[in-house]
Amino acid sequence: MGEDISEKLDKLGIKWVNLQFTDVVGIFRQVTVSRELLTPEAFENGLGKLDGSSVKGFTGIEESDLNLKPIKETFAVIPWLNGVGRMICAVYRGGARFPKDPRNVAEGLDSLLRDNGLRAFVSPELEFFIFDKVTVSIDTWRQFVEIMSSEGYWTSTQPFNVLKEGYYVTYPNDKFEDLKIEIGETLKKFFGINVEVFHHEVAGASQHEINFRGGEVTNTADVVQTVKYVIRSIASKKGYIATFMPKPLYGDNGSGMHVHVSIWRNGENLFYDPSDEYAGISQYARYFIGGLIEHGRALSALVSPTVNSYKRLIPGYEAPVYLVWSKANRSAAIRVPAYHKLNSHSKRIEYRPPDPTANPYLALSAIVLAGLDGVKKKIDPGDPIDENVYKMSPQKRKELGIKELPRSLDEALDELETDNEWLKPIYPSELIETYIELKREEARKIQSYPSPAEIYNYINY
Repeated sequence: MGEDISEKLDKLGIKWVNLQFTDVVGIFRQVTVSRELLTPEAFENGLGKLDGSSVKGFTGIEESDLNLKPIKETFAVIPWLNGVGRMICAVYRGGARFPKDPRNVAEGLDSLLRDNGLRAFVSPELEFFIFDKVTVSIDTWRQFVEIMSSEGYWTSTQPFNVLKEGYYVTYPNDKFEDLKIEIGETLKKFFGINVEVFHHEVAGASQHEINFRGGEVTNTADVVQTVKYVIRSIASKKGYIATFMPKPLYGDNGSGMHVHVSIWRNGENLFYDPSDEYAGISQYARYFIGGLIEHGRALSALVSPTVNSYKRLIPGYEAPVYLVWSKANRSAAIRVPAYHKLNSHSKRIEYRPPDPTANPYLALSAIVLAGLDGVKKKIDPGDPIDENVYKMSPQKRKELGIKELPRSLDEALDELETDNEWLKPIYPSELIETYIELKREEARKIQSYPSPAEIYNYINY
């Protein structure tokens, strides 16, 4: 194992390889090694080049030695570096898989599905901003942020985009048309990622969306990490800042990561039923939706995993707040797309609460596991809601038994602490515990900072 990739490295003149892996909260990290270290034995046994105690949430200093085992199928040439490639790695401790490696969760789910004759097809849509400059200060006596956007009305000469009026704009209102094409070509040519669509998103100040071909959970999570890495890198090379932060701007739409899901068996889409008059979906799909509604509040801690995520999840900005399902209704957390009469190949559900700060290995796996728990327990999702839930009275929502997503990261973590048995077939308990601990610490730290908005509103009290 490894001989074929060794020949490829030599043929391409690769001198250095970035060994990339993902930490518990989803940060993409890397160790750069000399080509000479990538022997067949390295592919078989891994390279002992990772100090786990320096990766938050991995290990203590008393058990810090971890191995990175390169996955040869993920090799790609990094085009903006000379003679450098990359490979995504699996993390091992000794000869066993490291239980806190998030990729291990996704691999375990794909394996479980295959053992049961199933295959998940997941396809995320990533939204992101491109800013010209971001200046931040969080000193004791000075807290401010200044965001410069050449598309924003506050920093641009005409043409600029009005708040919430950026959807599908063309050049010159979309000033990053060339940059997006370069990103798409780079992902296709060098990383083998089938980019299908780019477009400007709703937020005026340079918000964009990228769509790419999905697949099984592990491979799709690899693609998400790679897409974010390439977008950030190319934007930075051009002097810009690309961010996947859910809500960087007040008063404009935030960035989500809508996830499309279907489950297959022997080439048959189990979500499709042409006899269903409402949306063409099967009872299997309805039970899957029932699982997402049942576990949606706990799931929130994994798919909307930052303090900032809950500034996006508020009414009025096309972000879902209510755990209901519908056909085409964008105020619903679970949507059955109805652009046209979808066939067996394209029938799916869309889960809308996630945002792109989520660890894709954990988030995509959790979405599928929540749905499968609904199938296992035959959880009825209730009737679809085809009206704008934001405009419903609280009394009507109460009568219909509509549940809301958590309003903060802490509330979501509370839910995950009490509702996580459905994760246990795949998620090691220590990974769940570590994730909650890290996110609690993150929430405490960020919530301790006074914001400029708080000082503006409360200074005269």
